[in-house]
Amino acid sequence: MNAFDEPNGRYLVLRNEAGQYSLWPATADIPPGWACALRESSRQECLDYVDGNWSDLRSAATPHS
Repeated sequence: MNAFDEPNGRYLVLRNEAGQYSLWPATADIPPGWACALRESSRQECLDYVDGNWSDLRSAATPHS
């Protein structure tokens, strides 16, 4: 199974400079340009965090009309 799809895996929530979030396996290195927004947690806790903190899926750098 892909580490990004492991239902019982441990994950981080990452955030980039554009304000976009990503669910990331805790065992993988954080890629350049991303920072940890939520410490290692269950997949569901991470998904809940993203749902509660990222309401606009467009990049913060994208003009919103």
